[in-house]
Amino acid sequence: MLSRFVRLARLSPLMLCLCALGLLGPAPAEAEQTSPFVALAGRWVGEGRFGIKDNPPETVKCRATYIAGATIDELKQTIRCATAGGSIEVISTLKHDAGKLSGEWKETTHNIEGNLEGEVTPSGFRIRVKSTELAANMDVIVKADRQIVEIQFFNSSLVGLSLVLKKG
Repeated sequence: MLSRFVRLARLSPLMLCLCALGLLGPAPAEAEQTSPFVALAGRWVGEGRFGIKDNPPETVKCRATYIAGATIDELKQTIRCATAGGSIEVISTLKHDAGKLSGEWKETTHNIEGNLEGEVTPSGFRIRVKSTELAANMDVIVKADRQIVEIQFFNSSLVGLSLVLKKG
């Protein structure tokens, strides 16, 4: 069991970085809202499961803080995630323009960074994460005070991640 945590500790920075990025879910637009980020302000907490090839699923716990940017269509986010094998902190910025999303992220513990791009969907958004170290697709559904995040990894020993977060 200890060897599994050692392997997890080596892989967790990349996996958790993606986990953190997946938490940037916009709320479905309502008539009075002009930005998909309006409902996100504040703190969100939750947990989920992730898969690593040839290993049983592991539990991850995350805390996300969302702060409005310079305009209503900009969002700043800090996410901290932890497993039995370690923790990470990711700082991201995201911009919305005509249904399209773009942004940057940086994992501060391991100094990994990359780009985000995607689009707003009727239930949240679909986003692609890219860096020299990793690639993934994420689907995020936001309903009231809950976020559901599903991540699929490519060309990696990481298989997938599922999270449920609650605002508060």
